[in-house]
Amino acid sequence: MKALNFAGVTALLSILACSAPTAAANPLVLTDVRWIAEPAGGKKSAPRIRIQHRKSSSDQSFDGSRPYFANAEAALRRKTPGPVSFQIAHDAGTLSCTGTLTGSFEGQGACRFTSDPAFERALGERGLAPGQRSSLLAMLLVDASIELADGLTREGVRPKDADDLIAAAALEVRPEYVRDLKSEALVLTDVEDAIACKALGVDGAYVRGLAAAGYRKLSADEVVGMKAMGVTGEYAQAMNRAAGGKAK
Repeated sequence: MKALNFAGVTALLSILACSAPTAAANPLVLTDVRWIAEPAGGKKSAPRIRIQHRKSSSDQSFDGSRPYFANAEAALRRKTPGPVSFQIAHDAGTLSCTGTLTGSFEGQGACRFTSDPAFERALGERGLAPGQRSSLLAMLLVDASIELADGLTREGVRPKDADDLIAAAALEVRPEYVRDLKSEALVLTDVEDAIACKALGVDGAYVRGLAAAGYRKLSADEVVGMKAMGVTGEYAQAMNRAAGGKAK
């Protein structure tokens, strides 16, 4: 996967770090996983859980964006201190966690991740077989799915490997986002280009603004570069009028 040199993808890089090679007695199971729950407060608008694997971590806010975290949210909401257990079930596998609560959304503990063989087979059929077990844990954390892989493929931006699928899910590069980006102004044929656009906040309205300014068949790198420099469709149109012509 191409390197994304944007500050906004720091969390994505942390998630991809989950994919470092790892070993376990049972090839379907990861046991070196920890969790920490933190209540809302300060800059956090919702309580959250942090899942840690080795030197990497992923934060998930309990804001409704991941419905399959509902079991964890219900267990961690309890105000009474003491032992706690919960599961996070996803197509990629199941994260079974135990630990101790000191208050509502305050506590920590350990988890076992058991991957789903059928999910792995489906990934392999699409050329997306992960090189290590921890990639499947990353897929659970970001909601990477076969449905997403197939949807992106239908839009002409097929993920080439497991990391592409993880990155697309982490940044919410959905088929409808790709569809909205498509314009005569932008040539989009690679999922990595769609990921780069999403990382810098390029959306369909921005690309259509460039098309209205007369731009045609720009590469994703060119569009991302224009966005990074603050070039808007209105600005481009004004510059073209000043120059007495249109962009090519």
